[in-house]
Amino acid sequence: MASQIGQPTTVHTTKHIQFAVIIGSGVMGAGIAAHLANAGIRTLMLDIVPKELTAQETKQGLTLDDAAVRSRIARDNRQKLLKQNPAPLASKQLLDLIEVGNLEDDLERLKEADWVIEVIVERLDVKQQLFATIEPFLREDAIVSSNTSGISIEAMRQGRSDSFNARFLGTHFFNPPRYLKLLELIPTSDTDPEVVRFMKQFAEERLGKGVVIAKDTPNFIGNRIGTYGLLVTLDEMKKGGYSIGEVDSVTGPVLGRPSSATFRTLDVVGIDTFVHVANNVYDLLPDGAEKDTFAVPAEMKRLVDEGSLGAKSGQGFYKKVGKQILELDLATFEYVEKKALTEPSIGQAKALPGAKNKLKAVVFAKDRVGALLWPIHAKTLLYSAQLTHEIADDIKAIDEAMKWGFGWKMGPFETWDALGVEKTVAKMKQDGYDVPAWVDEMLASGVTSFYNEDGQFYDAQTQTYVGSTVNPKEIRLRDVRKSNGVLLENNGARLLDLGDDVAVLEFTSKSNAIGVDIMQMIEQSIDLVEKNHRGLVIANDGKNFCVGANLAMMLMEAEDENWFELDWIINKFQQSIQKIRYASRPIVVAPQGMTLGGGTEISLPAARLQAGLETYMGLVEVGVGLIPGGGGNVNTYRRLLENTPDGLVNIEKAAQKTFENVAMAKVSKSAFEARELGYVRTVDHISMNRDHLTHDAKQLVLELDRTGYTAPARSRIPVVGRAGKATLELATREMFYGGYISEHDLKIASKLAHVIAGGNVSFGTQVDEQYMLDIEREAFLSLIGEMKTQQRMQHMLVKGKPLRN
Repeated sequence: MASQIGQPTTVHTTKHIQFAVIIGSGVMGAGIAAHLANAGIRTLMLDIVPKELTAQETKQGLTLDDAAVRSRIARDNRQKLLKQNPAPLASKQLLDLIEVGNLEDDLERLKEADWVIEVIVERLDVKQQLFATIEPFLREDAIVSSNTSGISIEAMRQGRSDSFNARFLGTHFFNPPRYLKLLELIPTSDTDPEVVRFMKQFAEERLGKGVVIAKDTPNFIGNRIGTYGLLVTLDEMKKGGYSIGEVDSVTGPVLGRPSSATFRTLDVVGIDTFVHVANNVYDLLPDGAEKDTFAVPAEMKRLVDEGSLGAKSGQGFYKKVGKQILELDLATFEYVEKKALTEPSIGQAKALPGAKNKLKAVVFAKDRVGALLWPIHAKTLLYSAQLTHEIADDIKAIDEAMKWGFGWKMGPFETWDALGVEKTVAKMKQDGYDVPAWVDEMLASGVTSFYNEDGQFYDAQTQTYVGSTVNPKEIRLRDVRKSNGVLLENNGARLLDLGDDVAVLEFTSKSNAIGVDIMQMIEQSIDLVEKNHRGLVIANDGKNFCVGANLAMMLMEAEDENWFELDWIINKFQQSIQKIRYASRPIVVAPQGMTLGGGTEISLPAARLQAGLETYMGLVEVGVGLIPGGGGNVNTYRRLLENTPDGLVNIEKAAQKTFENVAMAKVSKSAFEARELGYVRTVDHISMNRDHLTHDAKQLVLELDRTGYTAPARSRIPVVGRAGKATLELATREMFYGGYISEHDLKIASKLAHVIAGGNVSFGTQVDEQYMLDIEREAFLSLIGEMKTQQRMQHMLVKGKPLRN
């Protein structure tokens, strides 16, 4: 669901959550509080009362009875949110939504809470005691939940009233709560189904989560399968004599898994945390082979005993020495040079198109890569099948849990389909593995995949394919394309019918980089929309909205000195941007992920933005020796002017901030920060759930149309002129003379100052918009002709990072 800063979304149910209390302010509790603040929810964070004074408190003459001391734990943990990386808060300003207190003085405030979340120590007896303590203070309609990673929800609520039990469930966030999509809801046998339904909708729409309903079993879904897979990987590594680095070199992106792979992931999570999670399953399982699998290896126990817990302690399975990353040799327990598998199958897999082809190439490889990956996959897939009806209602919940909680591109059953169910089952049996009866029965009935072409999944109980209930706000453009067809298409983009007389323009180029094809489609799409539609959404389902212009194409033209061609391209891009701004129908751009350079330039002239929470927006052209050439300077300046009161003094502020944004290549770390930089306006909206972004953008188009949208009138722009240009250049000249920037950096800054200032005119002169675009294009072309700029562009293409020359 969409929201604006300071205007929290309303969940359209019989209940609202406007105020939450989080009990426990540690890393997880504070992280949940931060994400609730991201969603605009006021939160009170409580923790225990300290038993001792700190040295600073003693020095200040405080006692254990002082209020500042009694709530110190929660207050300190609240402040830590500002220093953590990645940032739990989407904007530091949101910290104001989090209050703090303690569990003795502030229990009365529980009566205000719509939702109370317990996030304390993972001990059943302590949790039970807490719930007994707080129940008398709870409202009759307040929802209560535990954020446990695996302790029984049923056991926690023993001894509580019927009213409490009807409103109690598990809400297992994954860490860090802002960034990991998964939220497992674990109802008890007495949880009111309406509470579960409401919490699922609320978490999806207000918190932006992917929700799965888990059963109350040890470690629920994600941690049960994930822990098993990691322990199996460690076991196969030791059996095959692989090193830690060798395992990580083939258990990351080539499998469709995060780049942290196996052991780097353990270091990030914390080896002690992993050991706790594994022990929880081990303690709760009956004796047998499954229990034995969850026995923590001696090497992990030793690491924990020695305090080598991973990233938080400075070393674990890896250790950084200077710039070198060393890996732990489990035989000697010394850190040695990191290794990687270099079998031919790895290079062959990376060259293949598509995640499925890469996966098959390495799992079935006839070398050390396949010898490691096949048994890991066989065991993990079979374990997932064995647990299907024990830990979840269906296979889709398991797949979604692993994708949303562990960053897998494909869940276990999607992976099985990719490898081929018949082929893998035959090989599993040949290798002596036991295949669950329901999988055998599925194949015997002629069903050879867990998912069909329509996205339905196989249900063993009904022995048919079934579909899951999907939130109608989840719009996949591939489904739109399949159902509604394509209105226009070229090699860079396509225009689709989004329904309700709204069209959507989807970029299809590599990394959604902007080339002439996209520019042409923007113009053609707007022409068609102005005739036949109520408005246009510009959105896509890619990881990133747009990483900017096609840098390789621009460099090639510059190296060939095709100046006329380059001038035509930049002019074409400016015309496309202007067409967005002055279209007679409302155009809503839906940026998310990386929205850099040209991606930002496409966003700025839109009637409105519907930005995803995780939108990383900025004009970064100076990193390759250029300045924005598609109207980025003038449109940023114009937006900043719009956000300030009238008056000539404010054109200086707008010019200065525009210059700082572009010269320093500032990139927002969220949509909220993009608003602080001036790229997102107060009238623009923010979507918490990435999957709802296109829907929200469409609704915004319809709202603009219903309220009688009219395009902005063309107007002249006041500029700071030559006097303001001198001011803008002053700081960069000082940096140059101080040796902080190069001569070429100074040249780029001077060109940028000239454009933002409006050239050599008098202060306060009202200039034509096209004039601003012309001097911007002229500056861009002059810089791309510079040898040092071309060197920077080449370096970025080859090395992926800026060159300072």
